[in-house]
Amino acid sequence: MTAGIDRLHALRVAALGAFFSTSVGAAPLAEDIRDIRGPKYLLPEWLLPALIGGAALLALALYGLWRWRRQRRTPVLLPHELALQRLEEIRTLMRPAHAREFCIAISDVIRSYIEQRFHVTATRQTTEEFLRDLLQSADASLAQHQALLGEFLHQCDFVKFAALALTLDNMEALRQSARTFVLETAKAEQAAAAEQTRDSVPAT
Repeated sequence: MTAGIDRLHALRVAALGAFFSTSVGAAPLAEDIRDIRGPKYLLPEWLLPALIGGAALLALALYGLWRWRRQRRTPVLLPHELALQRLEEIRTLMRPAHAREFCIAISDVIRSYIEQRFHVTATRQTTEEFLRDLLQSADASLAQHQALLGEFLHQCDFVKFAALALTLDNMEALRQSARTFVLETAKAEQAAAAEQTRDSVPAT
């Protein structure tokens, strides 16, 4: 009986020894086994410069689109509309101390308007040269206002070159004279355009 127990105990000890020896021996083998990893992908050298260049082109395209849409929203003013706008803006110069600057500005407005509206050289001429050429102008609406223009431009010249003093009322009178000239010639232009349109419509 005792011998049987001892033999059973010896078998258990031998089984435990075999188990531990197998576990210890298998540990290094288990550490050497690793999962299979996927292949490493390397980006082409040209990819990063291509992405940067594409982003730059996209930014330029968006900027161009923004400029184009902004310009479309900005209305193009007709010559008389631009002149009237500038005549309003020079109100800031309507002070006796700035009489010369005011006359230079208002004279430039009218001369620029005449060049754009009537296609006549005015900004690089003296008042006498301009009025002389005005007599030879084929535009009836421009020649019609020769006296008004002559008085207006001569008064501006007196202030610019002879330091003639102006009161606030004088300045407003000059500005109103300029507005009258622009408005009257604009009406003549609109009437001529309407008549031309009416003549171009075929009779039914």
